[in-house]
Amino acid sequence: MAFADKPLVLFRGAGDLATGSIARLHNAGYRVIALEVEKPLVIRRTVALADAVFDGEKEVEGVKAVLFSSALAALDAASEGIVPVLIDPECSSLEVLKPDVVVDATLAKRNIGTNKAMASLTIALGPGYEAGVDVDVVIETKRGHDLGRLIRSGFAEENTGIPGLVMGYGKERVIHSPAEGVFQSEMEIGDIVKKGDAIGYVDGKPVVTALSGKLRGLIRPGMYVSKGLKIADVDPRGGSVDHMSISDKARAVAGGVLEAVDNHFAFCDNQL
Repeated sequence: MAFADKPLVLFRGAGDLATGSIARLHNAGYRVIALEVEKPLVIRRTVALADAVFDGEKEVEGVKAVLFSSALAALDAASEGIVPVLIDPECSSLEVLKPDVVVDATLAKRNIGTNKAMASLTIALGPGYEAGVDVDVVIETKRGHDLGRLIRSGFAEENTGIPGLVMGYGKERVIHSPAEGVFQSEMEIGDIVKKGDAIGYVDGKPVVTALSGKLRGLIRPGMYVSKGLKIADVDPRGGSVDHMSISDKARAVAGGVLEAVDNHFAFCDNQL
């Protein structure tokens, strides 16, 4: 697949939901570069290209991300079909990269500075941005009938802080840090746990599961976490859950992102 002359899509964030969209755009032939923070607090690390920050590279469903320190080198790599990752939470590389599209996939649930002046098309995932004012398009990220819908005016649904139900479980699926400190664990994503199990410790306090199932997400051991931070995710469906592939939610959101990008360039071509 030839990438050299394709439009450049810049993602802010490369967590699991962002990775679904990065992979979809990459597989559709777009050049893609991702910007991340120095220590991403992702929990679904098996399907998050953000892990390239720690390991130097990361591959998810055949899409390979590699950590770069130079924006110019990242541009060259993107033209060769690699997804470069730069540590650049402030978007200071924007002037060098000159992207055609900017996608805010940080899921910060607040405006972190992404704006319409950054590119010819700007997209934000989820709440925090007003479509038509802050960015051109907002993609709905809340599970339900509108998941993945393009919003060209207004806001996505407000964040409730409660994840979608799986087998009747919602908030029980997510595990939060009981204290501030360094998270330590010998568990791995994909392990089966039982209700009441301690999957790790923060400042000597056990991190306990509220239900039985598969450990689908786990923050990297050794990370410094704040009290209440989401650090793990248990899926009650257990062993039947595929924790190594992009989720249905991420794929739905990715479809919305691809639709917005394709539509934008189709419109631009029609104006020529």
